[in-house]
Amino acid sequence: MSERVHRNSSYLNGKSTAGTSTRVKDTSCTSGMCPICIRECATVCEISLSAFRGREALYPEPTYFGLSTSGALKDFGLDWSHFNIHAGLIGAEGIEADSDRALFPNVDIETTVGGILLKIPLLIGAFGSTDVARLNWRGLGVGAALSGVILTVGENVCGMDAEAEFTDGKVTNSPELKHRVEIFREFWDGKYGDIAVQTNVEDQRFGVHTYAASKLEVNIIERKWGQGAKAIGGEVRVSDLNKAILLKKRGYVVIPDPEDKNVQEAFKSGALRTFERHSRVGMPTERDFLEDIDSLREQGVKHITLKTGAYRPSAVAFTMKLASEAKIDYVTFDGAGGGTGMSPVPMMDEMGIPTIYLETLVLKCAEFLKKKRRYIPDLVMAGGFISESQIYKAIALSNFGEAPYVKATLMARSPLTAVMKSSYFMELFERGQLPKTFVNRYGNTPESFFVNGPELKAIYADRFKDIPWEAIGLYSYLHERIGVGLRQLLAGSRKWKLSTLGRNDLIALTERAAKVTGIPLPEESEMDAVKTILS
Repeated sequence: MSERVHRNSSYLNGKSTAGTSTRVKDTSCTSGMCPICIRECATVCEISLSAFRGREALYPEPTYFGLSTSGALKDFGLDWSHFNIHAGLIGAEGIEADSDRALFPNVDIETTVGGILLKIPLLIGAFGSTDVARLNWRGLGVGAALSGVILTVGENVCGMDAEAEFTDGKVTNSPELKHRVEIFREFWDGKYGDIAVQTNVEDQRFGVHTYAASKLEVNIIERKWGQGAKAIGGEVRVSDLNKAILLKKRGYVVIPDPEDKNVQEAFKSGALRTFERHSRVGMPTERDFLEDIDSLREQGVKHITLKTGAYRPSAVAFTMKLASEAKIDYVTFDGAGGGTGMSPVPMMDEMGIPTIYLETLVLKCAEFLKKKRRYIPDLVMAGGFISESQIYKAIALSNFGEAPYVKATLMARSPLTAVMKSSYFMELFERGQLPKTFVNRYGNTPESFFVNGPELKAIYADRFKDIPWEAIGLYSYLHERIGVGLRQLLAGSRKWKLSTLGRNDLIALTERAAKVTGIPLPEESEMDAVKTILS
C-alpha cells in the first residue's frame, strides 16, 4: 500500500496529462515536489506551468485538445484486476452439455438494454461538441452501426454548430447533428443498436430533444446529470474569437469574456490562445424530472435514458428512486475518472466514486427497490472499460440469482482510440511512412493489416467502398477482439448465455475487493459445495 500511496503522491507535481514532469524521480511523498527545488531548472513541473499559464494547468495539454482523450492517473485502490473469473468443468448453462455443441463460438453475447437489442453488451459515447468527436465521427458512426451497438451523440452539438438555426431560442436546424445521425444510419440494419442524443441543461433550453425526435426521428433521448470525469458541466476550448463571441451570444458561459476589449487584445497578441466554453450544471428536483419525462413521452420519444456521474451515495439513491418512479428505460452510471475531451485533471484524479465502488452502491439500491417490488430500469456501467474481462466482471457482479441488473457497459475513450489509431495509420500508409516493423508483421496495405476487411467486403459487396477503414478498425476492436474474447471467457466458465453470468463466477483477489463487493476470496469460495461433494 505504501508504494501505491507514494506513486499517487508523486503525480501531484508532474503529470503526463498536463505535459509536466519533475527534475528528479524521487519526489516528496507529501507534496510531489523535488526534495531539492533549485532555481537553475528548466523542467516544467505543475507549479512552474501554473506560474506561466495559470488556469490552463488545470486541463490536459491544450495543444492536444481536439486530437486526444484523457483520463485519471490515480490508483483508486480497487479495479477489475482485483477479481478473477472462476473456470468451470462440469456441465454447461445455456446450451446442451455436448462437446460438439458447447463450443465458444456458440456463446450468445447478445443483450437487450432498455428494449434495444445489441450484438455485443456495449454502448459507445457520449461524444459531444469536442473536435475529437467531430473529426472522428465517420469512423465512430459507421463502426458502431456495423457492430450493432448504441452510439450516443453527446452534449452541446447543436449549440456549438455555427450553422445551426434558432427560432425564439429553440434549434430548428443543425447540420452537424443531422450529419451525425445520418452517418450512423447509413449502415444501421434497423435491428441491432441505435443512435441516441444526449441533452444537458443547455440542450434542454435549446429544445434539442424536440428537434432530434421530431425532425431527425431519433428514437433515444438521454438526459444528462453528469459524468465520471467531472461534475461541473461540459467544457471545450475555442480557438476562434468570432466563434467564442457567437457562443456567448447563444447563452454559454465563455471564459474569459470574448467581448472584452482587453481580452481581445490579449488574444491578438498571442498571450491568450483559447477560450473556455462551459455548460451549466443541472439542478434536478423530483417534480421537474418526472414532469420532464412525461413531456418527452408526450412528444413521442420511444426510449428515454439518463446518464449520471460518480456522485455521492445519497445522489445515487436519489437517481435510482427517480429513474424507478419515472420508469425510464435505462440508466448509465459513470465511475471516476475517465474523460474524452477537456476534463480538469485534478477533478479526474481526485473527485467522485470509482467504478467498482459505484457499481456496488448502485446494486445495493437496486436490491432495495426489488424488495419493495418497485420498477428497476436496466443498468449500464461506465468508467474506464476497455476489455472483455472487465465487461464480464461488471455484468457477473450484478446478478444476485435471477438475472444481471447490469445489461451492458459503456466505453468512450477506447473506441475513440481504435478510430484515431486507424486514422493515423491510414495517413502513414498514404504517405508511404508505415513503420518497418509494422509492415513486416502485418503488411503494407489496409487490405492486409485490417484483418476484418475481407469479411466486411464479402458482406457488403459494392457498398464496401463506402466503409471507411477507421470504421473497420472500430469493428475489429468491438466485434473481433471484445466479442470473441467475451465468448471465450463465458465458455471457460461453462456459460453459453450472457444472462447466466453471476456473482458465483467471480473470486476476489484482495481483502479490499472482498469487503467492498461481498465476493469471496479464493480460499473461501464454494466451501459448502466442497464439503458436500467430499461427504
